[in-house]
Amino acid sequence: MKKSAFTMIEMVMVIVVLGILASLAMPRFDRDFKQEAADNILSAIRYTQHLALSDNKQKFDNAKWQRRWWRIMFAECSDEKAFYKIGSDDDMDSTSTFEKSEAALDPANGKPMYVTNNGDCSDSNISKNILIGKKYGVTVNNGTGGCSGLKSIGFDYLGRPHTGFSGSTKPDYSSYMSTECTLNFTLTNGETFQISIQPETGYAQIVGQPDS
Repeated sequence: MKKSAFTMIEMVMVIVVLGILASLAMPRFDRDFKQEAADNILSAIRYTQHLALSDNKQKFDNAKWQRRWWRIMFAECSDEKAFYKIGSDDDMDSTSTFEKSEAALDPANGKPMYVTNNGDCSDSNISKNILIGKKYGVTVNNGTGGCSGLKSIGFDYLGRPHTGFSGSTKPDYSSYMSTECTLNFTLTNGETFQISIQPETGYAQIVGQPDS
């Protein structure tokens, strides 16, 4: 009575094929911090514009109403780790930022996208998604082009980008960004990436990734 079985050669071939498949699949499990960071920040910028489009901040009985535009601001925690926060100076009582009660809520967890002005990132009641320095090892550099020297940008009710409007005392739209803005980021390993924001439309994308 004959019994069928795999030959040694067949077994070796199966092992070789499995090894090749494993070598192709393994890189997929490695985290791409650069791409993750870029996607996170790009989503945050687009979310800020979405809030501006859906929440008309015009208040014509107050000359300072342009301060109410939704904005995204990049800064550092007290431990020098980068973060961003999103909000609107709704009561127009500040010339630089906004309060926690005026911050946007992260749609992923419902927590404020906010860090205090003194850079205390230890607050347990804020979204951890905004702590890009701790999550990805990202450093935020000054913007270039239409946002030269800045680390923040806002959007009006038409979704158009603006800079330097936080101290506005009259609605003259002088903060309108007329040229392309490029936000620059560096990872701890020296890699860099950029996100561009177009004038007029406010369209944002990762530089070098036109389909982003």
